[in-house]
Amino acid sequence: MNPLCLLGLSDSHLVALNEPGHRLQSEARDAFMTMQAAATEAGFQLMPASSFRSFERQLAIWNGKFEGSRPLLDADSQPLQTLALSEPERITAILHWSALPGTSRHHWGTDLDVYDPTLLPPGKKLQLEPWEYEPGGYFYPLSQWLAANMARFGFYLPFAQDGGGVAIEPWHLSYRPLATDCASQLTPSLVAEALRLQPVAGKKHILKLLDEIFARYITTTED
Repeated sequence: MNPLCLLGLSDSHLVALNEPGHRLQSEARDAFMTMQAAATEAGFQLMPASSFRSFERQLAIWNGKFEGSRPLLDADSQPLQTLALSEPERITAILHWSALPGTSRHHWGTDLDVYDPTLLPPGKKLQLEPWEYEPGGYFYPLSQWLAANMARFGFYLPFAQDGGGVAIEPWHLSYRPLATDCASQLTPSLVAEALRLQPVAGKKHILKLLDEIFARYITTTED
């Protein structure tokens, strides 16, 4: 893949989904739409909550959390006092829930977050937190269907387990035939080159910690 596409700095690799505002690579789009049809037959309305996300968008999320204008949560989903943390502590806390700009799988056009709006109770907003997809949660029936069926359409959960890095994300689907290749192309040196040119909060510490960040939060998601 073109490095600019890999890093979320270009969207030339994308095509539109039927749902406005959502894009994926063509092959991933077709596979997802086929899976959507199968989910409909099973009684689910499988919808994207998020698909492609640009470097710029990921940068806004990152900087907002780092600077305290967006909520920052601990591993138990409890609010943290962001500005009371050291910069390395903030980086670690953010990485549990949000990718470093340039490393998000959402840049690739292979990954998307999903839910079923018909399972969301009236007056409730989608949170994209694990409890919504676990036993007793709104989307648990959808999670069960995906667990039984997604592999035959090429999808899997890259964040199915918490290995001490990224939090469990039972809503995050990845199209393996394309995502595996993208993951193999993403390197610390490529990301470092991009970060040096961007206004990333905490950049000095990030660049020092980049190899560790890759080992703990990025390369471990490919099984």
